[in-house]
Amino acid sequence: MCISKSVGLKGKAINILSDVKTIQILLNLNLYRLTPFTYLVEDGRIGEKTIALIKEFQRRVVTTYEIDGVVSPDGPTLEHLRKGMPDGFSDAKLSGTMVHAVRALIGSFYDPLLKKMMEYQIDTPLRVAHFLAQIAQESSDLRYTEEIHDGSDYEGRVDLGNTEPGDGRKFKGRGLIQLTGRSNYEKYGKAVGKDYTNESRSILSTDPYVAVDVSCWYWKSRNLNKHADNDDIELVSVGVNGRNKNTHLPNGYEGRKEKLARAKFFLNL
Repeated sequence: MCISKSVGLKGKAINILSDVKTIQILLNLNLYRLTPFTYLVEDGRIGEKTIALIKEFQRRVVTTYEIDGVVSPDGPTLEHLRKGMPDGFSDAKLSGTMVHAVRALIGSFYDPLLKKMMEYQIDTPLRVAHFLAQIAQESSDLRYTEEIHDGSDYEGRVDLGNTEPGDGRKFKGRGLIQLTGRSNYEKYGKAVGKDYTNESRSILSTDPYVAVDVSCWYWKSRNLNKHADNDDIELVSVGVNGRNKNTHLPNGYEGRKEKLARAKFFLNL
């Protein structure tokens, strides 16, 4: 589900910031039904305008339901908001999927995602949902395109092609799905006709188009569309980031499942 707690009238709703922002995004996606109301600021703060728009939506659209100014996770108001979203992928739906991303990040990554997903045949709603869920988990909703750790843990990892001194730091994770290791940088560079084993490797994290492209390439190189077509989040997740050696579950599995549920909600799946 896209919200965890109730949103709306103070004293009746819990109003967690990410939940409020989600409802604000959904109300804006349904704004064509609510003329002459105007666009809500999607800041996650519950206020009079957001509550008024919830009530107006209940009055006009959820006509058989009590107008209480509250949207519940399992209630009809949320279901009507979902059904009222326009078809297709949009920057608003990206914002709903990546609810912790600020507007500037949505603006930076929407066009690259729209273009590159099609280029790499991530081109059905189910494929898009799985891909967005994985990059949301890997990048913490577009906030990180480079691994926070310095990469020293990868030093000497022959399985990653890190055979030269300093390779761990040089070839740490970059991109929305973080490409890691000299050999993977070499494979990606060969695929796109560029050398990313030199100082130019930083562009994998600094240029949104490249950060998206390398992630799409990684996805395609591991044939993850096949698992997405089967709606198999476990195998998709393993293909992206392997398994936890203790639990044998995919790394970050619960987060990936939550991200997928959110992506499916906004893509009407």
